[in-house]
Amino acid sequence: MATVDWTADANEALTLSLVRAEEDKQILGGEETYEEFHPTFTYPIYGEDEKIYGYQDLVIDLRFASGSLAQYLSVRHAKKLDASTTVDNVEGILKEFIPPDYDTDEAAFLTRVQEDAVSFKPIGDVVHTYTRLAPSTSGSGSATREEVEYEVYHATWNDPGFREYHRRMQIFILLYIEAGSYISEDDDAWHFFVLYEKRKRHNGTKTYHFIGYSSVYKFYCFPEKHRLRLSQFVILPPYQHQGHGSELYKTIYNYALLTPLISELTVEDPAEAFEDLRDRNDLRMLLDNENFMQEGFGNETVSHGGGKVQKRKTRARANPMGVSSGMVKVTGKMGPPIDKVWSESFRTQLKMAGRQWQRLMEMLILKHLNPTDVQAAKAYRLQVKERLYRFNFEILAQLEKEERLEKLEETFQSLREDYLRILEMIK
Repeated sequence: MATVDWTADANEALTLSLVRAEEDKQILGGEETYEEFHPTFTYPIYGEDEKIYGYQDLVIDLRFASGSLAQYLSVRHAKKLDASTTVDNVEGILKEFIPPDYDTDEAAFLTRVQEDAVSFKPIGDVVHTYTRLAPSTSGSGSATREEVEYEVYHATWNDPGFREYHRRMQIFILLYIEAGSYISEDDDAWHFFVLYEKRKRHNGTKTYHFIGYSSVYKFYCFPEKHRLRLSQFVILPPYQHQGHGSELYKTIYNYALLTPLISELTVEDPAEAFEDLRDRNDLRMLLDNENFMQEGFGNETVSHGGGKVQKRKTRARANPMGVSSGMVKVTGKMGPPIDKVWSESFRTQLKMAGRQWQRLMEMLILKHLNPTDVQAAKAYRLQVKERLYRFNFEILAQLEKEERLEKLEETFQSLREDYLRILEMIK
């Protein structure tokens, strides 16, 4: 007789849905789906192994009204073990992480979805808007697709109703950010940027639908300014890989840039995917900054064509080897090696954290580096290795000189490959 497995994978058992009112579903494109997706992590809720014991065919159905995030919870299973002491209390465990006003009656929840769809309005102030073409319905071309609006709202604990709203959305931090945790509502230094889709119904009514959010922390920076530290950042799976994360990140960066009393935007322990997103957007911003590029690369570059740094083209006749054209080549402040005073001046002006800025400079120099210029390649290698040595000093200082040099070269080559990978993304 086959052994019955009473263990369920919590990530597969927990099913999440962003539920829209019927009128809002009618306008969706054929490829749009916002229901029945799964979390990446459940260990903060159900333990390190992310396993739930005592059930067969377990389904934890957690739904959210797509705008207000009002919640519905239902736990279903085909069979349950009788030994109550060893069976996990699925709902009892999960309800500790969500507000107590969740619905357990499906009809009552769907009525609430219909009502909230019209009445819900985002909390805070609009700080950024953008548009995208609506996903296509089957057989429709771009000419028949309408534009969908998106809005980012800036909110704090002082905005009426935001604490309650935050309690509904914060569970996404546990489910999608590794080592994510809930934050204290008693700390007034927190700021939030929440992204919504603003969709127009057939009758012209516009409704809001939650996409994701970021929490940032403002802390004192001597002598009279503040740093802004991006702490949590999540875009829900149905909206990923559509450019929404970049729009949210750029909103936060521009908020920091345009707020006089903020000196710098930093990021707390970024995940690899977020680090890539940040790098891509920071690089594009610098490539589009004409003053920076002109001062940095002199007459070698003048434009960013689709992310590509290009040399000025000329139709002049080529000069024979060793014959001067009478023109002086201006390499610019980027070198290599980079002009550190000039670089630091731009860094503070653009309010970027030190290590991130150095990485960006290294990527831009590599992008522009002439592979036949041996002297420049050496200067670049030494510049990067100097930073790597300082950054990893405690580890490298314990090694013998030969081993230390080997380790530095190995790290440099690995970093160079990663830079090339990132640069490929912005072509």
